[in-house]
Amino acid sequence: MQPSLQISDSLNVAAADAVRKASAALLRRQSDEGYWNATLRADTTLESDYILLQLWLHPPVEGVWNPPTRPRVDRAVASILARQLPDGGFNIYLQGPAEINACIKAYFALKVAGLPVSDPRMQSLCARILEMGGLQAANSYVRTNLNLFDLYPRDACPSIPPELILLPFNFIYQMSSWTRAIVIALAIVHAANPKRPVPGGFNLDELFLAGAPTRPERSLKLFSWRNFFLKLDRFLKVWERRGPRFIRSYATRKCADWMIAHFDYSDGLGAIYPSMQYAVMALDALGYAPDHPLRIEAQKQFDGLIFDRQAESGEGFYCQPCFSPVWDTAIAAFALGETEDPPLDSLRRTADWLLLKEVRRKGDWSTKRPGAEPAGWAFEFNNEFYPDVDDTAMVLLAFEKARASDPAAQQACQKRALDWILAMQGRDGGWAAFDVDNDWNILSYVPFADHNAMLDPSCPDITGRVMEALIACGLPSSHSAIRRGVNYLLRHQEADGSWYGRWGVTYIYGTFLALRGLRAAGLGENEPCIQRGLEFIRAYQNTDGGWGESCASYDEGRFISQASTPSQTAWALLALLAGGDLRSESLYNGIEYLLRTQRPDGDWNESYCTGTGFPRVFYLSYTDYRNTFPLLALSVFLKVASSSDEARARFESRGVKAAHAS
Repeated sequence: MQPSLQISDSLNVAAADAVRKASAALLRRQSDEGYWNATLRADTTLESDYILLQLWLHPPVEGVWNPPTRPRVDRAVASILARQLPDGGFNIYLQGPAEINACIKAYFALKVAGLPVSDPRMQSLCARILEMGGLQAANSYVRTNLNLFDLYPRDACPSIPPELILLPFNFIYQMSSWTRAIVIALAIVHAANPKRPVPGGFNLDELFLAGAPTRPERSLKLFSWRNFFLKLDRFLKVWERRGPRFIRSYATRKCADWMIAHFDYSDGLGAIYPSMQYAVMALDALGYAPDHPLRIEAQKQFDGLIFDRQAESGEGFYCQPCFSPVWDTAIAAFALGETEDPPLDSLRRTADWLLLKEVRRKGDWSTKRPGAEPAGWAFEFNNEFYPDVDDTAMVLLAFEKARASDPAAQQACQKRALDWILAMQGRDGGWAAFDVDNDWNILSYVPFADHNAMLDPSCPDITGRVMEALIACGLPSSHSAIRRGVNYLLRHQEADGSWYGRWGVTYIYGTFLALRGLRAAGLGENEPCIQRGLEFIRAYQNTDGGWGESCASYDEGRFISQASTPSQTAWALLALLAGGDLRSESLYNGIEYLLRTQRPDGDWNESYCTGTGFPRVFYLSYTDYRNTFPLLALSVFLKVASSSDEARARFESRGVKAAHAS
């Protein structure tokens, strides 16, 4: 429905009222233990993969597939079909176009589950897949998954050899942490070379585009890394058939040992959906019976990601890619702490819970930083091999607002985390998510690297947040780590004045965090880099006063606008405020947008993805971004504006159309 408008006394009164309502709404969602855990949503590929896993675990009997999970499979089918686009395809982000891999996964899952190919929905999906290049256009992971059921030729799928774990130079630790966890488990499955065709002549022949090659094509350059790795892949296929069995067996055992060791202190392998799925399949391929404790625990952790309350509340079925309690909690605490009257008791419970979640064991990161003392926080409830820099920086910022019951323990914890973050700075001066100097760019040409997530390099968004956190913890702006971080951000500013956002969509997110980091580091508002960043933000404001950026920005390598969203509007406002802009119409129009679109219950609506998993491949809808970031932006606005005579006079005299979206 269209918002209904009513005139408020002044902008500051309306903003303060919006902050009170947003704070109350956020506090209602806080758990008794003190944390927040908002739903994390993704695309239909997770539900499609769920059906694939059920087919793997419960193959057809006498040509009939009737798994014990049949009711859930049916609900997964309904969940997939509910998101089919008018053109027959499936997208990978809300309001986005059809994407070939999501379409192929959905078609396979729906057909396996029993939807006839004569169904109009299947016919339109098939036609859409053929328009986009057919089955041959699928990425390596889709082809490999289909090969497990003899639906795509094995020699046209990339080799994923377990021998990777035996390579020198800590090879597996040159891959990103998430790729590492996926590849190790998938290599076990790949080495088993399972033959599990679906009975009854099941095939996907109708999806093959006539005349299109089934194998990746060589680069036109005679000498290129792509051609080198394609040749290497051909060698590996010969090795699979003729190589010494004892080496493969040894490598498979090493992969199994690595995988099983990484189950400890974690809610599943890597605590993320793909690696947890492949871990269940790997244990099955290794011969672990369904009643083995490892299988039971791996299955339990995977099933925990499934939201299935249809029988109770009619809310449907979907799979979460992971849980995000530490991240949600740190952002919520920081936003509440910025309000004029922060809820100290609630924040104390939050700080106490966060202290319990500090990681005190060495994880994969220690391969490159063996001398650093373990500290930091993971994204999920339990994932101690993978604390990440971004979460740790956000928790440190939250700790500046939330005081624990034991101040001495909190102070010691903050000191450890600060030292760990300093140790995790890359040689380029920036910070990445999980590892240090994870930037072997040649790995992007490996045949199974087309999921666009092979590496975990430094990025401006994390670097900006880290610099803000370090300064908040008392590190002087003259510290060498801060100076190197500043230089990193200055080098990575885009030609249009923006910064790239790796973990949020896209240039608005990167610019907001880079500006906050640079300003925290002491750069003045009149610095050219700051002014260029502000100009970028102001240039892309929508006519309704808000900001919106499409995930298509990643595809185009430039800003692509979309309808305004509360979260991205908040990021833009935080960028303007960080840069010292208290004068422009852009700032006040943006504030009015947030006030106008707030719901009566204090929350906001958002129907676009603004979170990033893997750029161009996998996106996330953080369902509380739409609430926590507007709360933060409005609180910072009130705080900054009240300390400026010019700004106070400006908004006191300005009428505002405050609205409540019903």
